[in-house]
Amino acid sequence: MATTESPVPPLNDVDIVRLAQRKQPTNNHQQSNVSLPPYLLSSHSHTPILSYLHSRATSPSPSSAVCEYVISLLSLISLSPETPSVSSLLSSLLSSYTQIFPALPHDSNSLKTINFFNTLLIHVPLDDLKSVIDSVASNLSGVVTVDDAQLFDLFPQCFELIRNAEEKGGDYVNSVMDKILDSKWSKGFLLKMVSIAKDFSFLDKMRGKEFLEKVFAGIKNVDLMDLPSLVYQLLVLASKGFNKREVIEGIVWFFGSELGSKMTSTVRQVEGTVLLHVNFAVKQDPSLGKEVMGLVKSDLRAFNHFTLAVLLSVSRVRRFSESSIAVLKAALLTAYRDYKFTKDCRWIPDDIKEEYLKSVEVVEKSVLRAVNESNYGKEHMVPSILQFGFILLESVGEVNFKELCNSHGLLGIEELGIQMLKTLFEVHDMARNEIIGQIKFRILSLKPELSRPIIRLLCHLIQCYPYPMLEHIPRLKELLDYFTLMDGKVASYLVSALLPLIRFSRDLKDYTILVVRKAVFRREDTVRLAATNSIIDLILAEKQPKGDDLFSFQDSSSQASCSQQADIPCSMGGGLFQELSALLQRCLYQQAKVKEVMYQGLVKLILVDPSIGGLVFDFLLPHFLQFFKEGPDVQLRVSSCIKSESGKVLIQEPLDWLLSCLSWILLLQTHGKTDKLSDSIGACFGFSLSQENEDGRNLSSEVFSGALLKIRKFLRNANLEEILGQTHDASSAAVHEEKRKCCALILSGVVEVVLNTIAMDLEKATDQNKVELEKELIQFVDLHDSLTKDACTSRQSNVSKRMNLRATAYDTPDNIDSGNTKLIQEHIPFLATSSIYQLLQIALKLYSSESFDIEATSQNHAQSSLSKASTSCLKIVSFALNASLHLVKSSAVVGNEDPLKKLIYGEINMLGPPLLRLTLLLKSESNDATSKKKKESKAKKDAEERKEHLHLALVCLKEMITISLCSSRLTGLLENLLSVSQLQYAGLHDECDLASDIDDQDIRNKELFIVKFLKPLLTELMKLSAFRTVEILCDIILMIGHKLPCNRRNSHGAWAIHICKTSDTTNSSIAKSMVRLAINSSSSPTDLLVAQDMLKELLKFMGSNSGDSLQVSEYLLINQSTATAVASCLLQITDTVIVDMDWGTKKLKTASQVAQKSTHLNQNEEHNSGLAFEENLYSRVKAVVEVLSSFVLMSLKDTQAEHFLRLTTRFYKHLAQMSKLRIAPKGHKQLLPSLQFQKLVELTCKQLTIPLYNFVAEMQQAQQENARSKGIINKIKRENKCIPDLIFQIEDYEKYLIRLTKATKVNLLKHAKRSTSRDFKILDPTTVAREEDPPNNDANPNNSGGNGNELCSDSEDNEGNGSENVLSPQSGNPLAEESECDTGDIASVPTVKRVKRSRIVQDSDDEDQE
Repeated sequence: MATTESPVPPLNDVDIVRLAQRKQPTNNHQQSNVSLPPYLLSSHSHTPILSYLHSRATSPSPSSAVCEYVISLLSLISLSPETPSVSSLLSSLLSSYTQIFPALPHDSNSLKTINFFNTLLIHVPLDDLKSVIDSVASNLSGVVTVDDAQLFDLFPQCFELIRNAEEKGGDYVNSVMDKILDSKWSKGFLLKMVSIAKDFSFLDKMRGKEFLEKVFAGIKNVDLMDLPSLVYQLLVLASKGFNKREVIEGIVWFFGSELGSKMTSTVRQVEGTVLLHVNFAVKQDPSLGKEVMGLVKSDLRAFNHFTLAVLLSVSRVRRFSESSIAVLKAALLTAYRDYKFTKDCRWIPDDIKEEYLKSVEVVEKSVLRAVNESNYGKEHMVPSILQFGFILLESVGEVNFKELCNSHGLLGIEELGIQMLKTLFEVHDMARNEIIGQIKFRILSLKPELSRPIIRLLCHLIQCYPYPMLEHIPRLKELLDYFTLMDGKVASYLVSALLPLIRFSRDLKDYTILVVRKAVFRREDTVRLAATNSIIDLILAEKQPKGDDLFSFQDSSSQASCSQQADIPCSMGGGLFQELSALLQRCLYQQAKVKEVMYQGLVKLILVDPSIGGLVFDFLLPHFLQFFKEGPDVQLRVSSCIKSESGKVLIQEPLDWLLSCLSWILLLQTHGKTDKLSDSIGACFGFSLSQENEDGRNLSSEVFSGALLKIRKFLRNANLEEILGQTHDASSAAVHEEKRKCCALILSGVVEVVLNTIAMDLEKATDQNKVELEKELIQFVDLHDSLTKDACTSRQSNVSKRMNLRATAYDTPDNIDSGNTKLIQEHIPFLATSSIYQLLQIALKLYSSESFDIEATSQNHAQSSLSKASTSCLKIVSFALNASLHLVKSSAVVGNEDPLKKLIYGEINMLGPPLLRLTLLLKSESNDATSKKKKESKAKKDAEERKEHLHLALVCLKEMITISLCSSRLTGLLENLLSVSQLQYAGLHDECDLASDIDDQDIRNKELFIVKFLKPLLTELMKLSAFRTVEILCDIILMIGHKLPCNRRNSHGAWAIHICKTSDTTNSSIAKSMVRLAINSSSSPTDLLVAQDMLKELLKFMGSNSGDSLQVSEYLLINQSTATAVASCLLQITDTVIVDMDWGTKKLKTASQVAQKSTHLNQNEEHNSGLAFEENLYSRVKAVVEVLSSFVLMSLKDTQAEHFLRLTTRFYKHLAQMSKLRIAPKGHKQLLPSLQFQKLVELTCKQLTIPLYNFVAEMQQAQQENARSKGIINKIKRENKCIPDLIFQIEDYEKYLIRLTKATKVNLLKHAKRSTSRDFKILDPTTVAREEDPPNNDANPNNSGGNGNELCSDSEDNEGNGSENVLSPQSGNPLAEESECDTGDIASVPTVKRVKRSRIVQDSDDEDQE
């Protein structure tokens, strides 16, 4: 039966939705039975189906309507997508949807629809896919939000399908990407592209860089809340190998620079979230952590607060816990070192110095900001910050920038670490226990010098946060338990740090006293010293006023509550001196050093609380009476103060320290007739004493006052031999002599105490009494001089080494380092500043009168009558200068917080003017003595002693200026010195007028001091050939001149150059000092130009053809007598310049690596700065070549020649590194070498390399001629090592020039000599020593040279191949070409095998590949 075909019933949109819902398979078994309705298989149905889509798009709720309809259609299409008509419907539907998408709402429905399309793209024809891509890409301007870019989710799969289906599909995809990269991106499109970029596996490195540049250029417009997700997507992208370095660099650059200026809490929270993402990404892909560390390693400019935070966050990953912190530490230390180097470097421009200063400031601010913001979602970094802070404190010993930081407002390593940990302690309660635990651990485990910053941290925490620290007292008590096991200084510092907290805790006070009490009974001397210091500190803390700066507390946000404070004792109570007097009593029976510390401590107690003077006197009286016996004849038992132990004589009782303590206490007590004296002392030292207990004079004070007067009278009238003869006993002569010296040393200290008292009396005396006191003072100075001669050995100078005896005489048998703080190198002097000032005034008065008297009596030929007065004058001058020098040196090691600082040292700058006046007077006397040419032995001795005093006076001034420079007190000192009448010198008036016109007071004072005093003094002293004083003056001019601006410093350099040209001295020391002053006072490039001029003049006396000894140099300073010394000085200066080259080469390498890898950090201005630095360096190196080219023409001495070879080797090593850096690595564009570099290469080849081989040959020839001279064997052994090193570095340098020539097609070696034989013969010491053996039998020469004709070879692989003859010194010039070598020469040369150097060259190649 035949059937007729009925028409296909049409379906509307509702039918299609209902059909799709009904045909959805419920399980896998039913799916194969589901078929499409015939209507959808018909091609005529496509038009109405698509019309329903457009009609739904215009409905009131188009989002859900279109989504429902399109998903229904796609679900039906997915049942049979391979059918041609269905595939066509899919393509049409996709195209229509992309057309109406801009008009639809962009929400979850549209995203759901696009995701469904993504599953069916494989069934869409390629041409239709391309049309869809082109349509979407052309509508890029309509994308504003990230939802507007939903259609771009189709791109990854579309690109993959096109690339896999067509041979040229990749070209199409690349063209689309180029179009997208060239267009303008909105912030929504940027977010979308970052999210889908991980699927763009086809992107090459260049397009990847363009993509990231586009991303980081537009990231500033992204909303803050979108930044964490964006960074996370970028990190995912990087973890897939997509330009990791650029991704990390861009993130760091944006958050550190662009977003870093915004300090809002929202920004900080966003940064915290981003850091968590980075931490997680590094855990998943450790290579990202290496990229972060590599970024900071290669370029310090990448260091900012966010970089620091990233590294601290990364350090929480176990793999990077140590390396990340190490990178941070290295970056910090590098910043400080670079700034210190550039600040002191003359050839670096000021703008580059400013850059390095800003770099250090940025580093410090970044560290502090990262720590301050650690509580904004960054709490996971707290352990890393804590670790980093303590590592910085441990690094203080590695660098010393305290002076540099103080003068430029920088914190420095130590202060930065303390600030970090203080902030953590204040902000994060959870970190406090760990900080205290780390402090305890490190104080106990570190070396004493490294634990000092840790104790300073503890001191800061106690002073700033005393109430929170009370919670940690149990742990501090545990730390005190190790008191006897610590280093003595560390133990003393620890107790000092705890003193402010002891005020708040009676428990801690009692426990500290218990620990100290136990320590006093220990056998170790360092522990006893530390315990004595701690006892004094405890008593001082009790007496200290609460408002004192030393123990004042800052307001803290972490103060205890009212309920907590109620349980805190407010004070420790009084009477601690009486409570601890038993312990102090025990100190009186211990070593001399312990007693010294206690005596000084008692003076400090009186300074703080004068009312306890009576208690101190009662305490000391029984002990004092052991050494002083009052009666008809006063007895001072000095012999009881020394003892003999194991054949070594030691001082058991420092009687001079005891008397000094008593005299100061008596002077500080306000009673009876000493009111005016106390007032004058208070005015002198800047404090006033209490008037309490004015009428409470006790028996002890009267006994001491009378005893000191009797001792003073006894010493004035006593016979020195009787006192020193008390030491005679049955011991050996050597022990007796040592006892005598120790007694003399003690007595000399006692005399100094008496002199201090007399000087104090002299200050307030009337005119009648002053004459008597001055006579008495002179008498005691004579006595001191005699005692000093007894105390000094025959090998020690009376002028310069007396002060060194005291430290050795008080040593214990074990000769161990004491725990006494700062008083071992230079003990606190017995004479105060005001006393020494009086001594200097008397010395000036006597010297002036003695000079006048000598001049008057010399005319009457009665000079012998003043011999005694002259001797006394010289003695008091010597004593005053030695006392001044001792005071100045010791002031540098006594802390400003020490109470004795103000009492003894006072205003130390007041010594400057009398020292300068005495210097001028001594100079004039030396000048007169020289002009008269006295021939008497006594007169000659006095003249030499005056020169010694002049030297000592200048040493004192130099020490004062050095200390003032370190403490920023130079301006005040110079103002005092400028008050002295200036020297009369030709042309001085004009220079002073010019210096007086300077506006800056600091610069004006420095300039005036140099012009008015230092220059005339130096000129006059050069005429006197006082070489030691000239050296000191040159050092002072350099010290002060270093602080002057460049133009002022250059003027002094020009003056020094003029002196070098006009002074015809033959003294080598003066010549070296003046050459150093002339060059170091000149800025770059003048300094090396001056060195070149001097070297040209040196060639007249040290050149190979310098046979005429009557030649005259343009620099009169350079002559036959001084030539060797000047050459050595110039070699040393050249050596320092080559050291500068080392730093410059490293910076060039860093800049080169940054330029190759950096994207965001290599800005145009930074690039220009790098070029300027490179040109400056090349210019400096050219000047060094000029200098070395003069040395190579000289006949240098053995040690000078060896020094020259070694520094030339280092120089060529730096040249090789510079040439290597000019070669572009693979994948980078090769740039042509700059003209400056080409000129440098040409100059090196012409003037240095070729003559250098002649220099080596002449050296070896001289060796062979002098083979029988003494010491030649050791010299040959040394040169056998340095000459091959030099040749290797030269060839290594030329190897890189050859490679650079091939890469740039610029012939850099056109001026090098071709076919050069670089072989040389290393003389065997055994051959040289045995003259009877033929040289060719025992010689074992080694050839480290390479083929000189490398430039002519086509390949570097042939370097070093073949064999050549080894030339001996007899064969003539080793630079002669091989064709010029005749048969006779060859026959006379021993033949040896050439040592191949292919391994060395290969190592260099490997290094280059790295």
